[in-house]
Amino acid sequence: MLVHLVNRYVKPYWGLIGAVAVLQLVAVAASLWLPTLNAEIIDVGVLKQDIPYIWRHGGFMLGVSALQVLAQVAAVYLGATVAMNVGRDLRDDIFHQVVGYSAREVNHFGAASLITRNTNDVQQVQQLVLMTLIMMIGAPFTMVFGVFMALREDTQLSWVILGAVLVLGIGLGVLLWRAFPLFGKVQTRIDTMNRVLREQITGIRVVRAFVREPHEAKRFDDANESLVDVQMKVGQLMVALFPLVMFVMNASNIAVMWFGAQRIDSGDLQVGQLTAFITYLMQILMSVMMATMMTFMAPRAAVSATRITEVLDTESSVVPPTNGVHVPAGPVTIDFDHVEFTYPGAEAPVLRDLTFQIRPRETTAVIGSTGSGKTTLTNLIPRLFDATGGAVRVNGVDVRELEPDALWAELGLVPQRPYLFSGTVRTNLQHGSPDATEDQMWAALETAQAADFVRAMDGGLDAHISQGGTNVSGGQRQRLSIARALVKRPAIYIFDDSFSALDVATDSRLRAALAREVTDAGLLIVAQRVSTIRHADQIVVLDEGRIVGIGRHDDLVQTCGTYAEIVDSQLSAEEAAA
Repeated sequence: MLVHLVNRYVKPYWGLIGAVAVLQLVAVAASLWLPTLNAEIIDVGVLKQDIPYIWRHGGFMLGVSALQVLAQVAAVYLGATVAMNVGRDLRDDIFHQVVGYSAREVNHFGAASLITRNTNDVQQVQQLVLMTLIMMIGAPFTMVFGVFMALREDTQLSWVILGAVLVLGIGLGVLLWRAFPLFGKVQTRIDTMNRVLREQITGIRVVRAFVREPHEAKRFDDANESLVDVQMKVGQLMVALFPLVMFVMNASNIAVMWFGAQRIDSGDLQVGQLTAFITYLMQILMSVMMATMMTFMAPRAAVSATRITEVLDTESSVVPPTNGVHVPAGPVTIDFDHVEFTYPGAEAPVLRDLTFQIRPRETTAVIGSTGSGKTTLTNLIPRLFDATGGAVRVNGVDVRELEPDALWAELGLVPQRPYLFSGTVRTNLQHGSPDATEDQMWAALETAQAADFVRAMDGGLDAHISQGGTNVSGGQRQRLSIARALVKRPAIYIFDDSFSALDVATDSRLRAALAREVTDAGLLIVAQRVSTIRHADQIVVLDEGRIVGIGRHDDLVQTCGTYAEIVDSQLSAEEAAA
């Protein structure tokens, strides 16, 4: 999975990778040439006291060193460029894939896991690509040519190289074998900690309201400690890495010095040759260590690559049509034609045999008890879900056959939980229409009963809005969300319980303003309060996902028992509003 993912994303950068390989080869060749030049200076210049020879070869060594530095710097720069571009492309693809998900896929992965996959997991793959280009490409060259250059100096000491490489390779292999299972646990526990932290930050008011701070602190501590435990085990294995490497390097150095000294004493080896052999041995062992460190990074990157690929390979259950059509011209009418919907894994449908029509210039209301499927119904219109039975049609065309952008352009959705983006009042309203003028924004705010508090805010339209709109009240968030939909001026407005945080008087003024300003569009209002929908042209009453009544308020009170019960339960509120 890792190889497939990396190959897919480095393919556009093969030219840069080829340049990195050439530069690494030049840098390795220069670094392997230096010990030989140093040996010649010792054996010829120093022993014979040939000062001009030392100056000439010393200057040449400086030139070779400069070449090595320049080649290495250029290789690291190009390698970093490739790695950063691969990370950017991965994050971009994951983001666009997730944006195309329906609510089903988002719920399947979970928001915390999707964030981790697009940040931490991508970083692991990106880091592997970077270290491969700046370390791993040069390591095989150093090992192969290092052995060749060392044997040129003296073949009798080759057994030291073989023994050192075997001991180091076996030791590092054992460490890697023990560490591999731990890397998957690390990523999973990062997911868990992110999820717990996200829940606690999002629900901080609930935590405080129920005095659950100690319980939530313990949940976070447990998740944190669980992550630390795994990371400590990985760290303990990594701690053994450098002592092992240093032991092998020092032991092999001693062996070379011991047996090399005897060969120098017998006249079979020169001092400079021994110095060069030791240098080559250190370079070979360092390249083995770098290659092994890369193999330490690979398992964790492999786990991350699997998690990333899961996201990239998971297609949305709401599939855009191959040849999508646009909404037929004219006033927009939405038909529910024997619509049924069942959540994945559920035993029974949430919606059953819904048949009704949302017409232009009319207000259609939906009311029912909690869990009757009101929000699910609204989600079927913009295709946040697809109906599992029947069809939702816009001007006679199934929404599954419409071009998504064309469908969404006709809809203005105010969700049950209003959400504002970090920025200003202006930038949030521009989500409805990027080209909206200030006059249009103020008109929308006036209709949504939000103009007064926006004027009172520091900056007016340019007043700061924090992420999620947490610096304004729930009712203000709802009214700003309604204003955002009004700025768009769509053909159909969908208000999913969007007046619940408003007092009865503000609710009444807002509905009266909507009736004056929104004359050509159709309105779908989902509400819990009878006062909000009693004047609707058509009221759809849901009970356990079925339509048990359709009509006007006065008729339904007489003919629909479920609606009559709802009205009776809110009678005092109705009288107060009258």
